[in-house]
Amino acid sequence: MIKKVTLPLTEETLRDLRAGDTLLLTGVMYAGRDAVHKRMVEALEQGKPLPFDIKGQTIYFMGPSPARPGRPIGSAGPTTSGRMDSYSPRLIDAGLKGMIGKGMRSQAVKDAMKKYKAVYLGAIGGAGALISKSIKKADVIAYEDLGTEALLRLEVEDFSVTVINDIYGGDLYEEGKAKYKKEHSALDRQQSTKS
Repeated sequence: MIKKVTLPLTEETLRDLRAGDTLLLTGVMYAGRDAVHKRMVEALEQGKPLPFDIKGQTIYFMGPSPARPGRPIGSAGPTTSGRMDSYSPRLIDAGLKGMIGKGMRSQAVKDAMKKYKAVYLGAIGGAGALISKSIKKADVIAYEDLGTEALLRLEVEDFSVTVINDIYGGDLYEEGKAKYKKEHSALDRQQSTKS
């Protein structure tokens, strides 16, 4: 079943999400990669305000390609989330509720998500052109000197993601590996009883 979710994320919405759920996100999210994350964490450590109110917000780990004429953004695929792992716990502590990327997260990030009630959502790598169709508006709001990696404010409609890590500690990747192992073991047992 596909769940339609309006951004920013609320506590009520987060309570209803489980690892494995497919979501269509509509509303405002932000986009930035490691250079943006580094600057935001430095700002927090120095007691400076962030370029946007992070409470309840979602960050998409993306560095887009330049927009074609008439489009708000170019190809907009996810980047590897592990590059943000050293920064994410601090941002989650500051109120970040959603992250979108590809690949697994560190245990420190998973612990922070469970402690502060945040989720990690997976976007499909290699589908940047398709994903860009759900981005209706993209504006640079900070760190313009980073070029395509500047901090963006995105307006999205039916942006497709899958819940990888929920607020309860559910982990779609771990569940998938465990299921594979269990099925593989059962298959091995069947094979050995036949021989």
